[in-house]
Amino acid sequence: MDNFKDDKNTDEEDTTEDMSDFMTTPMTGTDMMMDEDSDMAIMSNSDLDVEEIIKIDNTDSEELEAELEKERGISEKQQMKEDVAEMEKKETKCPECGSTRLINDHERGEVVCGACGLVIDDNLVDMGPEWRAFDHEQRDKRTRVGAPITYTIHDKGLSTMIDWRNKDIYGRDIPARNRAQWYRLRKWQRKIRISGATERNLAFALSELDRDSSRLGLPRSVRESASVVYRNAVENKLIRGRSIEGVVAASLYAACRRCQVPRTLDEIAEVSRVSKKEVGRTYRFLTRELHIRLPPTSPIDYVPRFASELNLSGVVQSKAIEIINEAMENGLTSGRGPTGVAAAALYIASVLLGERKTQRDVADIAGVTEVTIRNRYKELTEQLDMGVAL
Repeated sequence: MDNFKDDKNTDEEDTTEDMSDFMTTPMTGTDMMMDEDSDMAIMSNSDLDVEEIIKIDNTDSEELEAELEKERGISEKQQMKEDVAEMEKKETKCPECGSTRLINDHERGEVVCGACGLVIDDNLVDMGPEWRAFDHEQRDKRTRVGAPITYTIHDKGLSTMIDWRNKDIYGRDIPARNRAQWYRLRKWQRKIRISGATERNLAFALSELDRDSSRLGLPRSVRESASVVYRNAVENKLIRGRSIEGVVAASLYAACRRCQVPRTLDEIAEVSRVSKKEVGRTYRFLTRELHIRLPPTSPIDYVPRFASELNLSGVVQSKAIEIINEAMENGLTSGRGPTGVAAAALYIASVLLGERKTQRDVADIAGVTEVTIRNRYKELTEQLDMGVAL
């Protein structure tokens, strides 16, 4: 034990001496030199400072993270596409026999294969009403929601209305002693639905728009679009100084072009109470102020209506559309009225397919002159080499 302690003390004394020598002996330049292969030597000999090195490291790490994130995003997107495709495949195909004859049994809430009888899915949720109706009257009585919002009514159809029939909710007649009270309630209800000048303007204009649309036979979507255009004009205070009928007609013309159910200015002016010139001037004003950008009307949009009024078959319509497409590819429709081109194409198609109509009939339906049809007819036949004889 004594020898062990002496050895230990001796080691401690040697270590203390070494440390004292290290502390007391000054370090020379040779002692401070480092190996050239070390990182510190490389950094000391490099022209880049520490900030630039850190910046480069951060840039490399950001690019690496971006690439990894991009690859991860692409892989996730691809995986989602594969999952959706697999789900659609399962939904439209029987997993047992591979048949696509799937039967939806709404009464039991099941999807059954029509080939092998396998129940593919069950406990389906029915989104329809829990009640049944066998006629329109029962449907009106049992429904618990109102009509959808519509822009063709000044209050968007959200207000209530007392019906003109003197019956209660159960269909029973109102007693004679209460009919005078109902008449007064109905009158005040009509008055309070229109509260200001703006609503009064909208009520009159939208009723006028509905009348013009009915006379032109326009669908519901066109009426809604025209109502939105007129409401935007009212909100931007573009009605002042102009007739309501003119703005309504211009809104209807813009909606027809937007919904690709075109009507000519002559047709719009015929059903409205303003002239063609007034409709065109108001339309240009609305498109400029409301920033409405509409493409030029295509002659193809007129073909179905003209063909229907001329009692032409669907084959003639298809042939006329082919002629118009070929004419458009050759630049023959540029600078020509779309109605004249559509009328000439229908006339050529009717002659080619043996359902010939006279130029007078086609001109009356299209609203153009016979001279216009002959001019367009000659241009199309000569440029497209159809060889049709008058």
